[in-house]
Amino acid sequence: MKAIVLTQTGHLDNLKYTEERQIPQPGDNEIRVRVMAVGLNPVDYKLAEGWGDVQWEQPPVLGLDVAGIVDALGSRVTGFAPGERVFYHGSLAECSGGFAEYACTTAHTVSRLPQEIDFESAAALPCSGFTAYQAVIEKLKLDSSKTILIHGGAGGVGGYGVQLAKLKGARVFSTCSARNDQYVKSLGADEIIHYRDEDIGQRVLELTDGRGVDYVVNTVDSETATKDIDLLAFSGELVAVVELPDFSRLRFYEKGMSIHEVALGGAHINGDLRAQKKLAEIGERYTRLLLESKIKLPAIRRIRLEEIPEGLAELKTRHVSGKIVAVMR
Repeated sequence: MKAIVLTQTGHLDNLKYTEERQIPQPGDNEIRVRVMAVGLNPVDYKLAEGWGDVQWEQPPVLGLDVAGIVDALGSRVTGFAPGERVFYHGSLAECSGGFAEYACTTAHTVSRLPQEIDFESAAALPCSGFTAYQAVIEKLKLDSSKTILIHGGAGGVGGYGVQLAKLKGARVFSTCSARNDQYVKSLGADEIIHYRDEDIGQRVLELTDGRGVDYVVNTVDSETATKDIDLLAFSGELVAVVELPDFSRLRFYEKGMSIHEVALGGAHINGDLRAQKKLAEIGERYTRLLLESKIKLPAIRRIRLEEIPEGLAELKTRHVSGKIVAVMR
């Protein structure tokens, strides 16, 4: 089959296009999916460069966000049939990802895809959408009395996060560059902070009359997450999506704050069946939100399978708005 194979970790140049990769066989509890579309995410280029020190049994095919058609079932799989439309967020540790014509994953982590939602849209959902859901809906207690700062509103996690926070009625602040101002406002942000041109901390304090925000969702890095501590109101909560803040900055009894970590893909690795099934549940909740027009997808740019390495290199610049999706057929 056609695939993009990581011949060696360390550099994106080691992602090679081939037409000779063997079609994977599903394990007992897995399904095989004929891939129709696959989303590109920062975690893909990080894995290619050696992040996480993942040990694969063979040169892996990356690609975590897959949408396609069930092609084959493992011996213990029930509840699915060949021909069904599905989408899912796959495991970091598996060799059979979505940058290929066929991929395998555990059946209990897969969500069904209604006919009304196309494959490209579904492939733009899992990594960023599920992460935003865990951060905004499952970690925090948002309502109309709360304020929240979501970094990177023009990106995947930030864009979904802005919409989910607005659905809960919160007052939403978001950072973005000036060129994405109107896009992030269209997602529901009440206030935009131009991170390149404005002092984020000063603007947050101005917008909250010096109090600070109740919640922050940090999608950037540890340095920014550490600065976010000073933006929180008393009893505020910080959700770290990418990296935790520097804990040496914390002072007991200063703010009564809470820090949450989101580790979406860790559900596959840690052996917690309930956490794994939660991935499928979140996918099904998103399909309902889409069908009810309560969530809109980010702008999607479509590329071909063989263009995936270039797409990941572009993602690494951190200047991509919306989602890049590779379309297989």
